[in-house]
Amino acid sequence: MSEEPEKAAWRGGPSQLVNLPAFVASAVVASIFFVVGPRFPEVQNYIMLGALIPALWAGWKWLTVRCHRFEISTERLKMFEGVLNRSVDEIELYRVKDTQIQQPILYRLFGLGHVILETSDRSHPKATLNAIKGPREVGEILRREVESLRDKKRVREVDFDESGDSEFGDELG
Repeated sequence: MSEEPEKAAWRGGPSQLVNLPAFVASAVVASIFFVVGPRFPEVQNYIMLGALIPALWAGWKWLTVRCHRFEISTERLKMFEGVLNRSVDEIELYRVKDTQIQQPILYRLFGLGHVILETSDRSHPKATLNAIKGPREVGEILRREVESLRDKKRVREVDFDESGDSEFGDELG
């Protein structure tokens, strides 16, 4: 029996729209420095230099979102994070129990949304793909890959309620 190599089914990352509040706040603070600076000619250069701080902060926020990536492969969801120190979190697709799509109104205007995954993974019981383009399509790709992997590995998810009964009733015991 030959093992097929793992292939990427989808790659993407969050939109910079998540940074809109930070970008607006940075622009407001920087403009305050530019307005106040000329009123104090003796320290104008230092005040203008202060406008650099919100610009650097906005640049860092941009870079942080730019370095956050998601990949759905035929076997797992990989989440890459970090600018200087990189971390990669992986969730086996057969552990995905449920998906939910959320599209706040501002994100909907831009065709963006969140795909929220409920999993049986202990380290990531809930995983979120934030502000991604085409969340419904990504959710469908995810569903298709989860089902395909479960069939391939012959894995089924069985939930037990708090009383210890499974979803199958008394069939198991």
